[in-house]
Amino acid sequence: MTDQPLFTVSNHHVESCGKPPHIDGDVPKRYHGYYENEYGEQAIFVYDYEVNEGTLWMGDAGWEKPYKVVNGTVPELVMGREEMFWLMNCWQTAVKRLPK
Repeated sequence: MTDQPLFTVSNHHVESCGKPPHIDGDVPKRYHGYYENEYGEQAIFVYDYEVNEGTLWMGDAGWEKPYKVVNGTVPELVMGREEMFWLMNCWQTAVKRLPK
């Protein structure tokens, strides 16, 4: 049964954080990462191999504002240490899959 959902999670943020993105993990040529910190704040990372770009959505920063990830960081966001480690791990994993 290959078409059954592998992972499902609901939005844990208040309504004022905006409408969360709907990320389809079955879109080909993308890497996906999900993170939830100790406060329940959620983040989603997507690396799109078609355009060689990473994008980050964070509930506490407002779901409706996607942030461009540059070399594993988002300069315009203040992130906690664990969040930064998670994002860098996602970035490094995604770019290692790029064709050599």
